[in-house]
Amino acid sequence: MVHGVEKKIISKDFQENISYLSERLGVKKSFDVLQLDVEYAGRKMALFMIDGFVKDDILHYLMKYLSELAPEQLEENTLEKLLKTYIPYVEVENTDDLNTVVNTVLAGPTALLVEGIDRAIFIDARTYPVRGPQEPDTERVVRGARDGFVETIVFNTALTRRRIRDRSLRMEYLQIGRRSKTDVVVCYLEDIADLNHVEDLKKSLEAIDTDGLPMGEKTVEEFISGSHFNPYPKVRYTERPDTAASHLYEGHVIVFVDGSPSALITPTTFWHHLQHAEEYRNKPVVGAYLRIVRFIAVWASIFLLPLWYLLAQNPGLLPPGLEFIGINEQGHIPLLIQFLLIEIGIDALRMAAIHTPTSLGTALGLIAALMIGQVAVEVGLLTYEVVLYLAIAAIGTFATPSYELGLANRIYRIILLLFTAWLGAIGFMIGMTGWIIMLTRMKSFNVPYLYPLIPFNYRAMRDVLLRSPMPLKNRRPTFLHPQDPDR
Repeated sequence: MVHGVEKKIISKDFQENISYLSERLGVKKSFDVLQLDVEYAGRKMALFMIDGFVKDDILHYLMKYLSELAPEQLEENTLEKLLKTYIPYVEVENTDDLNTVVNTVLAGPTALLVEGIDRAIFIDARTYPVRGPQEPDTERVVRGARDGFVETIVFNTALTRRRIRDRSLRMEYLQIGRRSKTDVVVCYLEDIADLNHVEDLKKSLEAIDTDGLPMGEKTVEEFISGSHFNPYPKVRYTERPDTAASHLYEGHVIVFVDGSPSALITPTTFWHHLQHAEEYRNKPVVGAYLRIVRFIAVWASIFLLPLWYLLAQNPGLLPPGLEFIGINEQGHIPLLIQFLLIEIGIDALRMAAIHTPTSLGTALGLIAALMIGQVAVEVGLLTYEVVLYLAIAAIGTFATPSYELGLANRIYRIILLLFTAWLGAIGFMIGMTGWIIMLTRMKSFNVPYLYPLIPFNYRAMRDVLLRSPMPLKNRRPTFLHPQDPDR
């Protein structure tokens, strides 16, 4: 069995093989599936390829080389002579299964069938349409590398290997999807990573049973991480090769999916989603300051709105001197409804920005500022305080390095706000306690999600809160169970 399809041994009847491949590949039904019938050295041959995946210049060179062969040159040991002498190319393989030929041709390589040989030859002279490896929009830095992953898996593995010239770097290849046959690569350092985690991850990937991966790495994440109703991400995404390389050196395992510019980093904790490459592109003191500011912004994005709502509805909870925190003028609409309206408005604005051409982005921002800001306050739809505190929370959301974590925090902020509106101070405490319990119970590939806070590890927690100088980071994270704990 090959990928769920029964094996079809190549027949000695050349024409029978050609007919089978032509039918399975849909040569006459798809304009981009090409069958080229040729005759070299007195033998009938056939080339099967996908137009757009083939490097024309390389194939033309090989065809010219074959056309110069004399019949006597292929009389004995034909297959061996073709593979080792007469097809001068780097990536050449062979198989005796026609269904493997079909799957391989659809992936890009060219298949060559030769009369009198009961094996097919693969010539991996393929190329993919690809954009340049420019800097990712969501992980920009002021100083640092400007290259980023692209949608072609071979480019991504090359960008990673360029930064890790370690003989123990492993790139293990898998195919996922009964129909799509999507290329997936599991990347790790064999001398450092926990091999038990590597095997568990590979088993999880091999167990994925679906037609295809239309959403790429996101589909893979949902299959291997579970917890579909928990918004918090259990893997970290990155489009930066330098970020991927630094995690590999720590002992993480990375998954690349063809067609996706993002790599999956496993396992990860809550704190991994709060780190950014910018912190390590500055001096340690500056990096530590930036990290503290980022933490404050993230906590504000979660707790500021519910806490202010609680204090605004219960002025007696405010200590003397802080009465100004409350609301000055009651609006025509209840505070809770105002918050829900503006939350929906901000999300609608974010989605509109995604679908708006760049040239119209400034106009969209002006419209949003006028409609949601000044006009909404003047007509009594919102109050100044609601706009102010929601703006602070929105800044905290945008300051969250992980896009997925930012969205999860936004959903939890609304839940905490509803609990606070329902039960007051008790609801606020229940919401916070439930959030901590939920995160404490979470695990990312058997790693506690809140580690090193719960369970507590002083050294690791210090590295989470402060950006330590690189010369002092001489130990790899213990929760990864690295084979080589020293850097």
